[in-house]
Amino acid sequence: MEPMYAVARAVLLPFLALFFRFRLIGTKNILKQGPVIVACNHISYFDPLCHAKMIDKAGRKCRFFAKAELWKNPFLRFVLTHAHQIPVERGSGETGPVEKAIEWLGRGELVVIYPEATITTNPDLTPMQGKTGVGRVALATGAPVVPVAVWGSHWVRPKKRKPVQKWRRMIVLKAGEPMTFEDLKGRAEAEAAREVTDRVVGELDRLVRELHKVYPEGGAVPELIQSDG
Repeated sequence: MEPMYAVARAVLLPFLALFFRFRLIGTKNILKQGPVIVACNHISYFDPLCHAKMIDKAGRKCRFFAKAELWKNPFLRFVLTHAHQIPVERGSGETGPVEKAIEWLGRGELVVIYPEATITTNPDLTPMQGKTGVGRVALATGAPVVPVAVWGSHWVRPKKRKPVQKWRRMIVLKAGEPMTFEDLKGRAEAEAAREVTDRVVGELDRLVRELHKVYPEGGAVPELIQSDG
């Protein structure tokens, strides 16, 4: 394990254990070895730590697709670079992140992708339509895609909503069955990538709605922050 990854893990895991309660469902679906893509829903700035918690519980390291803006902070740039995370320039259409993900998967690593590429703006925080990066990576590598949904993190650090702080707040995650796409071989690349992405996001939507049923506050979401304008 890289030194910076080990340091981040040693700092963050005790923090999460102290301040939050986690219920992790389906951890066994995150494959213990070999290349795997973990596709996640996105409801909060806090999500990456929650997904990393579950992936660590499964005994894997993770390489995140993360927005390039994070690299503008010198401290975060040092940590993220030395922990070998993958910067993504959102909206640029660049292929570098996809190529980097393919490279890591070729080494038998686990790569985390947020198909929506940003925090959902749906009023109920269900997943939006995804970008096709996850489809392109899955088709190029043949790696299975494991959908992992989170619920509860949206109370902690939501986007444009009022956080509701609570000591030892529960956060629930559920990993679905690994998904493969052998039936799409031979289809046009763009069409197949869209189909893969839509299937993955559809499964994430289903998992999120399942989590609503077990979460103490159901599918409730924080109040929107009203702009002065």
